[in-house]
Amino acid sequence: MQISDNFDSGNIRVINASDLGNIQLEIKHDNQSEFFQWFHFKLQTDVTPIQERVEHVIHITNAGKSAYIEGWKDYQAVASYDRDHWFRVPTTFDGDNLTITLTPEYDSVYFAYFSPYSYERHQDLLHNAQMHLDCQLQVLGQTLDGRDISLLKVGEEGEGKRIIWLTARQHPGETMAEWFIEGFLDRLLDEDDGVARALLNKAVFYIVPNMNPDGSVRGHLRTNAVGTNLNREWLTPSMERSPEVYLVREKMFETGIDMFLDVHGDEALPVNFVGL
Repeated sequence: MQISDNFDSGNIRVINASDLGNIQLEIKHDNQSEFFQWFHFKLQTDVTPIQERVEHVIHITNAGKSAYIEGWKDYQAVASYDRDHWFRVPTTFDGDNLTITLTPEYDSVYFAYFSPYSYERHQDLLHNAQMHLDCQLQVLGQTLDGRDISLLKVGEEGEGKRIIWLTARQHPGETMAEWFIEGFLDRLLDEDDGVARALLNKAVFYIVPNMNPDGSVRGHLRTNAVGTNLNREWLTPSMERSPEVYLVREKMFETGIDMFLDVHGDEALPVNFVGL
C-alpha cells in the first residue's frame, strides 16, 4: 500500500500505514499558518478477489486540532476512483480522530475533504467561457507563486447598466465556491436562457472564479502561498502578502461596484453562501 499527496491540491502526511485496519495520517498546515483542515490524498492498494477484499480504516489523528472542528459533526469525506465522480464514505469523529472506512473496489482511490476543483479544470472554465461573444478573459497580474489572477467580464457597459462583481474561493479549501461559479457561468452564458439575457441587458458582471489559485494548488484550507487569509486583507492589501486582493481591489476601483457577491462554502451547510 502507498499513500501520496504529490499532486494538485494534495495534502496529507503519513504517520503509520503498516496496518490496513489502523492507517494513521495527519493533515499538513497551510504554509506559514496555523490553519489546516483540507486533505486530499491517493491510496494505492492491492485489490484481492472480491471475496477477500479488506476494509481499510483511516484515522486522521490531528482533526481535533483543525481550524473548524465543529465542521466534523455529521461530516462525511468524499472518495473517487476516476477523479470525476465523487461519493461519500463512512466517516466518524471522536473529538480527536477523524476516521474514514472503505473497502476499495479498485487498485487506487482518492480521498478528499470536499470534491476537488482542480487547477486544470479552473483553466478549462476560464478558456471555455472566453469563447462566448459576451465574455472576455482578463489577467490582472500574478500571484506570489506566479499564477495568473484571472477575471471574466460578461456583458458590455452601457448607460444605466449596473456593475456586479462576484469572487469565489478566497479560502481555497472551499471548493464548492468554484463549483458554484461554474454553474453560474453556464447559465449566464446560455444564449437561450431568458433570465440570463434579461440580466445582461441590465448589468455587466465581473467574475473571479478563484481568488486564491496558489492556496488551491498547494492544498491549503484558508490561506495563500505565504499564509495570508485573503478574506481579512481588503482594508489594506499589499503586493507582498496579498497581491490577489490588491489587484482585484484596484480593478474594482476602476469599474465601480453596484453589487458585490463573495461566494463561500461551509462544512456544516448543504448550500453555498455569499457575503454582500
